[in-house]
Amino acid sequence: MLENKRLLTIASAMVCLLTAWAEKNELPLIQNVMAYEYLSLNGEWNYIVDVQEEGYYDYRMNPTRWGFFQNAKPQKPEDLIEYDFDKSPTMKIPSDWNTQDERLFFYEGTVWFYKKFRVESLAFRENRALLYFGAVNYDAHVYVNGQHVGHHVGGFTPFNYDVTDLLKESDNNVIVKVDNKRHAEDVPTQIFDWWNYGGITRDVKLVKIPAVYLEDYNISLTPNSSPVNERKKNANSKTREISFSAKLNKAEAGQQVTVFIPELKIEKTFTTDAEGKVNSESIKVKSEKCQLWSPENPKLYQVKISVGTNTISDEIGLRTIETHDKQILLNGKPIFLKGISIHNEKTNGGGRANSIEDARTLLSWAKELGCNFVRLAHYPHHEEMVREAEKMGILVWSEIPVYWTIAWKNPKTYENAKNQLTDMIARDHNRANVIIWSIANETPHSPERDTFLGNLAQYARSLDSTRLISMAMEVTGASNYVNRLNDNMNKYVDVVSFNQYIGWYRDVNDAPKMKWEIPYNKPVIISEFGGGARYGLHGPKNQRWTEEFQENLYIENCAMLDKIDGLAGTTPWILKDFRSPRRVLPGVQDYYNRKGLFSDKGEKKKAFYVLKKWYEGK
Repeated sequence: MLENKRLLTIASAMVCLLTAWAEKNELPLIQNVMAYEYLSLNGEWNYIVDVQEEGYYDYRMNPTRWGFFQNAKPQKPEDLIEYDFDKSPTMKIPSDWNTQDERLFFYEGTVWFYKKFRVESLAFRENRALLYFGAVNYDAHVYVNGQHVGHHVGGFTPFNYDVTDLLKESDNNVIVKVDNKRHAEDVPTQIFDWWNYGGITRDVKLVKIPAVYLEDYNISLTPNSSPVNERKKNANSKTREISFSAKLNKAEAGQQVTVFIPELKIEKTFTTDAEGKVNSESIKVKSEKCQLWSPENPKLYQVKISVGTNTISDEIGLRTIETHDKQILLNGKPIFLKGISIHNEKTNGGGRANSIEDARTLLSWAKELGCNFVRLAHYPHHEEMVREAEKMGILVWSEIPVYWTIAWKNPKTYENAKNQLTDMIARDHNRANVIIWSIANETPHSPERDTFLGNLAQYARSLDSTRLISMAMEVTGASNYVNRLNDNMNKYVDVVSFNQYIGWYRDVNDAPKMKWEIPYNKPVIISEFGGGARYGLHGPKNQRWTEEFQENLYIENCAMLDKIDGLAGTTPWILKDFRSPRRVLPGVQDYYNRKGLFSDKGEKKKAFYVLKKWYEGK
């Protein structure tokens, strides 16, 4: 008994030490990781499926010091070690295990991943090494050469650790314990209508950074703060103002930060304050030389930013986004957002989308539909998706997975949501096409929910006041043929957005009779509408699951939406069919949500042409 207690004490002490080490190595997310030299750790990783988590806990569910993270090898013939990464199967990373191993298609639990690498080519002795993960779903413990460097919770945002002091000049290894089990207190919560793809789903990089580097920076066109009746006068101004701010990774005063935009003939040097910051400096540029980013002209400027002898590059678009009464104004002019919702899923068989090619395919389908806007639902998509949309002239709504019935009273749940919001904004706040930060989708009303989401909205605005805040609300005030939107969150959002499914969860014949009462002087986006159809299934328009049923639903909905006062855009549900464990109807759904305008293989359903024609008239 005493020996068992002693071992438990030792194990607990080790866990405390590992936690302290991890906290020491956690760093705020680096802005524009693509700008730095890096060693890609993508490729083949060994993996072990650990159903009962024996690689992390002992048989009494206490953390064990003999876990798989040790990557132990027998030293003597009699040594007992019951795992071996080197002899285990391999999987391509980034990916999800559900589509890489048929045995894991429905699996939710723990899988360990292992990768060997060498670092001599990057000369880390004169620099620092940052281990960067684009995303891991959902709960990740990261180890380098047997040492615990971090624990990250959240499946769709990037994170990074300083691992410089753990690297060896020759062989190294990284081990990641990934657990995608669902819990009621998580974000998203225990139930959601998409596939719970597990694994290291986005890029892994070992990034070379200098000892002092730009942790964050912001370059944007200064928002128009004047009254609307003065906009015309300001539009004729001979100069525009670009706002620049920056933050070093260290609180060092006197560092020189230089911004160089050759095409605009801008070269400005600023000096950091005692906190290592450059606070919102203004750079003037002649109006006639400044092209504004828009869907018609997605102009990006080459930008270089230097700190000392270290320089990074980015491509930055300049534009303003604001609202006036029931209009959304892009660069001071009203715009109708011709959108579509998209899940971050590959085509032709599903799996988590994670490449430039995936992004180009999905976005090209949206462009073919006539879209100038996409809602990236219901979580932050991979960075290439946002950047490719920016190059293609597609505006973006970006969202965190506060979805359905969140544990509103749980402080840890709120911190989780806040962390995901922080990292989403940190990664993409320099992307000109991102115009809306969304904080939730279809959340039931309660005082606790209002407090949770109200705090998130105010926090998002404190991080970025240059974009619009919204969320996908539910219509709860329906009475016969009158739908009244009544949501306490109206005072926190810039754009009123809500989901409605007339024709799918309510008779499509009701659409011509419907009246909408939206008692807020704000622009309106219908963030979801639609219905399911299996591609190639035909029949009368009142036969559910046929293309004709979906086609008629879109005809009736588009006519109904034209009557909504203040309608500023729509993002129908959804671009393409996507996998969902909630959709089980054999021969029709087969674990796919069939509300796509494209099949999973890219085949256009009849409703595609209805929406395309409607958008052509907008």
